[in-house]
Amino acid sequence: MAPPLPGPLAHLAPLLGHYGYWAVGAVVFVEDFGVPAPGETILIAAGIYAGAGRLNIVAVAVIAFVAAVAGDNVGYLIGRTGGRALVHRWGRYVLLTPERFHRAEEFFTRHGGEIVTVARFVEGLRQANGIIAGTSGMRWRRFLAFNMLGAALWVGLWATLAYAAGTHITTLYGEITRYQLYLLIALGVLAAAFVGRRLLRRRHRSRQQNRHGN
Repeated sequence: MAPPLPGPLAHLAPLLGHYGYWAVGAVVFVEDFGVPAPGETILIAAGIYAGAGRLNIVAVAVIAFVAAVAGDNVGYLIGRTGGRALVHRWGRYVLLTPERFHRAEEFFTRHGGEIVTVARFVEGLRQANGIIAGTSGMRWRRFLAFNMLGAALWVGLWATLAYAAGTHITTLYGEITRYQLYLLIALGVLAAAFVGRRLLRRRHRSRQQNRHGN
């Protein structure tokens, strides 16, 4: 018998019960190029099933990782070929409005490729990550490297926690998401400090060059 899934996970029980690994792969895959699907939720639910012996946790993790990387690469291709015009025309149907996309793109541009890794843990950015990387012209190999790292960390975290915590995962998830904002603020402060330091160094070099030129 599969364990009863707690709270917001309960509606995924029929999907996991009927399709198992296929459900995990399909939902994670489509979420990662903008479709509003519960990718993170089904990964957690599959981890609970694995903890109860209904699924294999290694298979869940591998399938979710491959689906996450593949989905983001589809998003990257969409961004690279269709770009901003496609998002502005059709994005509202998948909750990716022009305003939301513009804010995400600005954030992505300011913080560079490393944001691809962090974006995996942020609702909204996770779905738009690949599309934004494609429209911003980020090199594919660089995107792929950061994307694979983010997918590995994301899958590893939630699959492991769900497998170990079982039906108590919703309490744990609530605590983690509560502190997610503080984590993002800390990352933003660090990024701002990094950018500020580079600007100060550039200004200092410019002044030195002007002195030598005079």
